[in-house]
Amino acid sequence: MSTYSIKDLERFTGIKAHTIRIWEKRYGIVDPSRTESNIRWYNDEDLKKLLNVSILNRHGYKISRIASLTKKQINQKIMEVLKPESDYLSQIESLVISMIDLNEDGFNRVLNQSFSKIGFEETVYYVIYPFFEKIGLLWQTGTINPAQEHFISNLIRMKLCVAIESLPAVTNPKAKKMVLFLPKWELHEIGLLTYYFIAKKAGIKVFYLGQIVPFQDLVSVGNAVEVDILGTYFVSAITKEEMQDYLKNLSVEFPKQHIVVSGIQAANIDFQLSDYIKLISSARDFKAFINTVV
Repeated sequence: MSTYSIKDLERFTGIKAHTIRIWEKRYGIVDPSRTESNIRWYNDEDLKKLLNVSILNRHGYKISRIASLTKKQINQKIMEVLKPESDYLSQIESLVISMIDLNEDGFNRVLNQSFSKIGFEETVYYVIYPFFEKIGLLWQTGTINPAQEHFISNLIRMKLCVAIESLPAVTNPKAKKMVLFLPKWELHEIGLLTYYFIAKKAGIKVFYLGQIVPFQDLVSVGNAVEVDILGTYFVSAITKEEMQDYLKNLSVEFPKQHIVVSGIQAANIDFQLSDYIKLISSARDFKAFINTVV
């Protein structure tokens, strides 16, 4: 069982620490343990309850009413209010609970319900990609442990791979060519696989290199296939100088190609970029960009 600080709960649930304290004191929503120095700490059950409380509260249930419900009643209410065609945040929070529990059945139930209501592609845009971004942030801050992250990432990876394989092959000889890769220090490929799905569906010929790609190997492949677009993802910690040097080298080797950069670390870029480098903040932004180049 994992343990969490009140700040961890705030990052997971979006509920302010001050509000959590009020709910704890007035309604007994959670009952934290305390260290010898009187600092609160919470367990998995506390986190799951707060996520469920957040969902019900967002759907109009008053905290006083939620506090009177049993665990079974709360779970029943959650199933009643979840609507995959609109309440994406609740879907994401349900996936977080499945991750904490290492619950594959619960994970599949949430996603399959969403697939049936809004389709795979919309689920990618509004549920899977935002969920992955949230998990990336929590992993980066040390809020979740590697086993939880690996468990849920592999489940998502399998679904994305099946969806990519089911798309028709791109046979148009005039199709744009895109190389998708992660730098030599990067392992987190869910965002990159999401882009693979979107690009292939749009009719782009994708060359997927995956994780930990040495720079010179990337250059060799890019030149060999006469690439039009390169896409990468930065999640793992990297210094500003390292990122700046890496992107500068990419621009030197591929001066006329579009270079798409995404991820938590890329969101912090505050230095001048080549005109051909495009920062992307979401799967929908990536799709919009792809539509301008196909």
